Amino acid sequence: MADPVKVKQIFMAALDHSRAERESYLDRACGGDAELRSEVEGLLAALTGRALLDAETIATETPVRPAETPVEGPGTHINQYTLLQKIGEGGFGSVFMAEQERPVRRRVALKIIKLGMETRQVIARFEQERQALAIMDHPNIAKVLDGGTTDTGRPFFVMELVNGVQITEYCDRQHLTTRERLELFIPVCNAIQHAHQKGIIHRDIKPSNVLVTLHDDKPVPKVIDFGVAKATNQRLTEKTLFTEFRTIIGTPVFMSPEQAEMSGLDIDTRTDVYSLGVLLYELLTGTTPFDVKSLLEAGYGEMQRIIREVEPPRPSTRLTAMADTLPNVAAQRGMEPAKLSKVVRGDLDWIAMKCLEKDRTRRYETANGLAMDVLRYLQGEPIVAAPPSARYRFRKFVRRHRVGVMAGGAIALVLLLGVLGTTAGMVWAVREARVARTQRDMAQQIAAFMAATLEGAGASRTRGDEPC
Repeated sequence: MADPVKVKQIFMAALDHSRAERESYLDRACGGDAELRSEVEGLLAALTGRALLDAETIATETPVRPAETPVEGPGTHINQYTLLQKIGEGGFGSVFMAEQERPVRRRVALKIIKLGMETRQVIARFEQERQALAIMDHPNIAKVLDGGTTDTGRPFFVMELVNGVQITEYCDRQHLTTRERLELFIPVCNAIQHAHQKGIIHRDIKPSNVLVTLHDDKPVPKVIDFGVAKATNQRLTEKTLFTEFRTIIGTPVFMSPEQAEMSGLDIDTRTDVYSLGVLLYELLTGTTPFDVKSLLEAGYGEMQRIIREVEPPRPSTRLTAMADTLPNVAAQRGMEPAKLSKVVRGDLDWIAMKCLEKDRTRRYETANGLAMDVLRYLQGEPIVAAPPSARYRFRKFVRRHRVGVMAGGAIALVLLLGVLGTTAGMVWAVREARVARTQRDMAQQIAAFMAATLEGAGASRTRGDEPC
């Protein structure tokens, strides 16, 4: 493992160089130390939040573009599309807002391979995203409309223009409550479930890849950027595509342990469930399970170890520890700080932490399973992620049927009072009957005594015993 101090020094210095200058700078700073360079490049890729290709792959592959290629930009015509302005930039492609001229006139988003990135592997990955989008049809996934190549041979594809902002930013701007955030999160899970049913794993779910737009004043989340997607049961491109040795696919802070491990363990749909859990965690707390800055400062190898081995705190625990920022986070959710921690504690803790299990067999098996558990929480039903207990289920039953339980409780109370009243009356009657019997017995005894006394006095007078 390379010296962490040296890695950090070179990494910080590399940030002061433009992307065009970084290659030559790293040649000088790292020399022939391949491990040192690999760690620095890993940090640089993590910082930009894009897929990291092995430096040797990019360096050794021959660009498939001509030596002199004009740069596409605003005003450039590509087939029936006119580029208007650049609106985004990913690891391998630039996204432009474009005007489609025929057969209909509309605004679209056009994504094209970056100049200088036209290696065979990058083009294969780019085509993979295009095919992934083409086979999906879901209201919460950006639709692909067209595709092709420019006059210079650079591939592009056209998709619907999503006029929106990333989901976390939208929620904070609109001061959405925790419930409203969860209601917006469920369609995202449904979109990922649709992709999984089509055999596609996104592998890079994060706020910037989930945009929220308005349809008739109703917020609609749209999942974008399947550029690092992986086909699970079909071939998406005719070109050979595989992950190179020491290649990380995804964004580290949202990356599942099996993605970070880079072992022989195959990646399946549960890696997206983990990333959805990180997104849910951020929607609840305003931060991610692992701090981005801490991961970058830890070094490449240590960053992988943290993702694979370190257990993050529960969302409610993280909120409690955020003494300085908690008031602002709570204000963005329209509630008091103490109440926010209370709302998150319990069910939402369990749901988020089930997604973030290191052992993927303990996570939700599907994105739909996660969505259904969030829906159960919103409806006041017992959740799958919670440890089963009779007390827990009874408490959830009371919350779910509060009106009925209160009415039933009132009826039960009236009946109880009635029973108590009747019982008290019976006790009183029995006591009075006992007193009456006692008094009757005493009266009978007194009467018998008096009768006996009088009878004795009469007998004495008959014998002449009465004195003269």
